[in-house]
Amino acid sequence: MADKVIGIDLGTTNTCVALVEEDNPIVIANKGSYDTTPSMVAIAETGRRLVGFMAKRQAITNSSNTAFAFKRLIGRKFNSPEVENLRSNLPYNLVAGKNGDVRIVLRDQKFSIAELSSFILTEMKSVAEEYLGANTNKAVVTVPAYFTDSQRQATKDAGKIAQLEIIRIINEPTAAALAYGFGKDIEKRIAIYDLGGGTFDISVLDIGNGVFEVISTAGDSLLGGEDFDRRIMDWIVFNFAKENHIDLRKDKMALQRLKDISEKTKCELSTLQESEINLPFIISTGKSDPYHLKTRLTRDKLEQLSSDLVERTIRICKSSLEKSSIALSSIDSIILVGGMTRMPLVQEKVKEFFGKKPSKGVHPDEVVALGAAIQGDSLVNNDEEKEELLLLDVTSHSLGIKTSGGAFYKIIEANTTIPTSEKQIFTNVVKNQQAVKIIVFQGENSIADKNELLGEFTLTGLRPAEKGELDIEISFDINANGIVTVQAKDLATGKMQEITITAKSNLSDQEIKDIIKKNKENKNITDGNKNKNQTPKTEVPQKKEQSKPRKRKNTADISSNFSPNMGTPTAKVPKPAPLDDSANISGMPSSQNDEEDVIFSTKPVGSLNFDTVNIKSGIKKIENQESEKKSDLAEPAIVTQTEDNNKNKLEKYLKMIRENLVKVEPLIENTSYGPEALKKAKESLEEGQEIIDAGLGESTSEFQSCEKKLKRISSMFKTILQRLS
Repeated sequence: MADKVIGIDLGTTNTCVALVEEDNPIVIANKGSYDTTPSMVAIAETGRRLVGFMAKRQAITNSSNTAFAFKRLIGRKFNSPEVENLRSNLPYNLVAGKNGDVRIVLRDQKFSIAELSSFILTEMKSVAEEYLGANTNKAVVTVPAYFTDSQRQATKDAGKIAQLEIIRIINEPTAAALAYGFGKDIEKRIAIYDLGGGTFDISVLDIGNGVFEVISTAGDSLLGGEDFDRRIMDWIVFNFAKENHIDLRKDKMALQRLKDISEKTKCELSTLQESEINLPFIISTGKSDPYHLKTRLTRDKLEQLSSDLVERTIRICKSSLEKSSIALSSIDSIILVGGMTRMPLVQEKVKEFFGKKPSKGVHPDEVVALGAAIQGDSLVNNDEEKEELLLLDVTSHSLGIKTSGGAFYKIIEANTTIPTSEKQIFTNVVKNQQAVKIIVFQGENSIADKNELLGEFTLTGLRPAEKGELDIEISFDINANGIVTVQAKDLATGKMQEITITAKSNLSDQEIKDIIKKNKENKNITDGNKNKNQTPKTEVPQKKEQSKPRKRKNTADISSNFSPNMGTPTAKVPKPAPLDDSANISGMPSSQNDEEDVIFSTKPVGSLNFDTVNIKSGIKKIENQESEKKSDLAEPAIVTQTEDNNKNKLEKYLKMIRENLVKVEPLIENTSYGPEALKKAKESLEEGQEIIDAGLGESTSEFQSCEKKLKRISSMFKTILQRLS
């Protein structure tokens, strides 16, 4: 019997757990028979930890010790503008961790965001084990598609603390697509529009006979239902202050009550035209009778307050499709995911932009967890009689390094199918340079320091050489979980150094061990939801009679109001802008004390003259010594690809795919996705050969399009070989 792998949608507002039983994906209801559990954690006055509904029930009276929506803080730096903006409307306190990450203070205890997230994962694990009657420790956990590497790493840390083996991290829109297409004999292109409690994603996928191929993905990790709630709160606070000259946000209990009523009002206005807001005894100044809050909010007013938020999602959709060269007419279905897609204005704008009515074939709150469970089952299932699927996801951000002059050189582009690996050869800018510092960034800005720093390491012991004579190969590798490994190698000596990127804001291995030990020691008092003396009725208000999840024959039977989302933008590697000696790049060091911020630096910085590596075009060396003498900055020498280089690249991919095709074909000939995967591969091989035979001429657009297809096929074969060899 194959191991049971649970799928967990770790949401900003609610969390859902699912699994596959008898080939059917099902949602597992919690003790109160609810299919979703609030993503909230609180510490009671007794020191007991409360999770889910127990935390939500006491949030108003214990507002400063109840954490909610902390997913928006995961993997972020405390001093970032995003965190500063969020702090003003939170009733609980945020402080900086020793690594510069965000910590939440509850009852004078500091909790990392990963630790709080682990409490939710532990609760979901408990719900699944109670249903199964057995232990389970494997899970597939979903994250927003536009999460950065540090946010994904922090999510994995949460799994470790919960002592849950996360066998795969999967993007939420991709999971929704899996649930939508599972068990269906369909071949179409779908757009997943995912607007949840804290994040927005748009992904485009091609689905065909068991192959799920992500074409593009984009999003905003700080745009979701919380922002709509905040607009309602601000409206209430403004009107109350206008009438009574009192700022309700200064009272933490009032702030929590406002948060609660704003969320309820927003939900009501998805079905009603008007909602009454009534909060008696909202605040007391001690100088007069208590104040009461009573007002009404209409749907039209809510749409007026939040129309710009909806428009932001549409702009992201438009930009994504344009950058990926995806025509609106090529999209067959639009799937809405996330609770916010119940809002009539959202549905209206999506229909208006895509030119077709969104599908209602999935449940917006549960489809992501179902997709995660389907993916988990496919990863551990070796039964040939069961339907198999092949998932090809992409990296949502470009990855590269900081080069001479502070420019950002992209080595792996956004929307590249993973797993993948890329190499680029660089050279030294300073004579007799003994070491180079490789600083890795993630983002789309052409200036390195304006992107997210992922990590850095130094390659030492370089042989003495003239400027431009060293060949330093930088290799990037991304695995199926989106985890990045970077390697630097001196091609002359074979000396190398590498790093697996783990963001500095994440917990260290020792911190994770300490947290696990602490949780074990406090096991008897840490979780109010697991108190054996407490019945389900006192734990959660009952709304249903059944205690077991309802089974679904396939995801097409899921009733809902909406369906999943859609695609994102691709990024092309821009040439770094030329820099002269006097150029002053924002964020670049200006003194010796800033040495650690300089890429490939080997000695103290004077002004902007520092040792760096320079980019080589393929293995072409810089021969124009006169141009080199003009500036020690020596901007990256990126030479435009020639037709021969393009031809060589295509031939390299064609050779690689043909060699792997011999290995892959017998492995997948009996799988359900085999015919579709082989069809895609052979069509791409034929297209690539035709382009080579015809010649490229001056245009490279045909080459770039074919190269992307061949890269996706190469990644697909790599995935198949890893799984089945």
